[in-house]
Amino acid sequence: MFETISKLQNAIQNIFTQIGFSDVEVSFERPADMSHGDVSTNVAMRYGKILGKNPKELADFVVQELGDFEQIRDISVAGPGFINIAFKDSFFQKEIKGIDENTGKLSVHKGEKILVEHSSPNLFKSFHIGHVMNNTVGESIVRLAEFSGADVTRVSYPSDVSLGIGKAVWALLQDGAEKLDTFSSISEKLTYMGECYVKGNKAFEENEQAQREIRDITKKIYAKEKGLEWDAYEKGKDINLEYFKTETTRLGSRFDAFIYESEAGVVGKKIVEEYIGKVFEHSDGAIIFDGEKRGLHTRVFVNSEGNATYEAKDIGLLDIKFEKFDPDLSILITDVEQGPYYKVVLEAAGEIRKEWKEKTIHRKHGRMTFKGKKMSSRLGGVPLASEVLETVGDEARERMEDTSDLKKIDTIAIAALKFSILKAMAGKNIDFDPETSLSFEGDSGPYLLYTYVRCNSILEKAKKSGFVPEAKPSSEWTASSLEKILCRFSEEVETSIKAWEPHHVSQYLLTLAREYNSWYASTKILDENNSNLAWNLWVVQSVMHVLKNGLYCLGIETVERM
Repeated sequence: MFETISKLQNAIQNIFTQIGFSDVEVSFERPADMSHGDVSTNVAMRYGKILGKNPKELADFVVQELGDFEQIRDISVAGPGFINIAFKDSFFQKEIKGIDENTGKLSVHKGEKILVEHSSPNLFKSFHIGHVMNNTVGESIVRLAEFSGADVTRVSYPSDVSLGIGKAVWALLQDGAEKLDTFSSISEKLTYMGECYVKGNKAFEENEQAQREIRDITKKIYAKEKGLEWDAYEKGKDINLEYFKTETTRLGSRFDAFIYESEAGVVGKKIVEEYIGKVFEHSDGAIIFDGEKRGLHTRVFVNSEGNATYEAKDIGLLDIKFEKFDPDLSILITDVEQGPYYKVVLEAAGEIRKEWKEKTIHRKHGRMTFKGKKMSSRLGGVPLASEVLETVGDEARERMEDTSDLKKIDTIAIAALKFSILKAMAGKNIDFDPETSLSFEGDSGPYLLYTYVRCNSILEKAKKSGFVPEAKPSSEWTASSLEKILCRFSEEVETSIKAWEPHHVSQYLLTLAREYNSWYASTKILDENNSNLAWNLWVVQSVMHVLKNGLYCLGIETVERM
């Protein structure tokens, strides 16, 4: 479809050139009502006034000139100058004939290097639902980048050193770090370390002696000084990192590199000090970036104690990422509330190295709450990633007849959770409702999996009966709504890539699944007397390819049976 749309754009641009106006931007949109056409453009309305022409008359002229465009079945002018275009059935036949396992893979960023940074936890705070949201959005952007043709690098930036970690280590040492060895499961160890974090934080606020000891422990960790403190720190770090890797693998992610906060802090502080007087300045013993002079807000990059703040660490992280991987594009995924913070950091970064700001894209996600007393009471607070998945898995198990395949149940639970995140527009908060998110009939991940399974079931039955898909409809065939929607997949992938927003693919897959299930209910697909039996099987196969690739772009694994 890209080729035809491109030719159509060029044809309209040539028409405007003929009347003495060049550099016309021609864009198309999909009419909400498919009876109005397959695509429409408001190009005559956009440029009519500029040319001193009536938009409707200009639209009529464009329609007249496009009359012999080879793929157009019907073209008309609506309202004040919208041009509606319907394509020939042969156009859709050709498009569907080309659908296979590679459909949706583009060359938008072919030959480029894209780095995606996501899922960057504090190693002494458990991997929780906020990290699941970040991982879900990040992994989807990774896969969209893959589908764009780019060489993709996946990076995580764990926080491995901070005053908060010093508090947790202090509390861990009160009972002895060896106490961690008395717990049989990693979840018990994580729960205990969470308690240590709370205990250390309280002691820091209430006890001056504990505060001095915590600061001393933090300095030793920064300096990597060997001793009991370092041993306790290493033990806790290893447990949290193991859990992080286990849970992200379960969610379908992998990482090419870990860049730790401690490493970035050393690099960042050095850079900030090098640019005092150029980008940064002294203020009350600290080093700041005066954002107010740039219409932003001022932030501290090195505090009065001489330590690199998160801001300086992010400068160091940028330097490491660009030095080590030299990306053409670096995409950063964080919570939406980090937006103002990164505006300042990237402004400062751009004054140090122009490419750091120009080549960095910041994409944000919202937060998740839990709808329904059952979920809320079971999880409460900020639940661990494993707790959420286990709870959703229990809900899924209650809705399934066959509960023996634990891997399949986990896949369905992950699909429900991920899709509830990715169907929302970027930055929007999500209220997770298991009733709707696990439905096999609603706007959910399991609904898309069920549609995929339904396609697979038909193809298996056809194979047993000796029927095979064939990309050749009968002479009486006319393209249905399903077949027209089927041809839009690559466009939706491109839209998601250009904006780095997965919800475009999510919403498209829902539209496709709804239309497919409606078509399935009204079509006797395996009727031997149906002259389009082989073609219909090709359509089913094509829907299956598109669903599989679309779900892959969302980081969701398919299942063959449910």
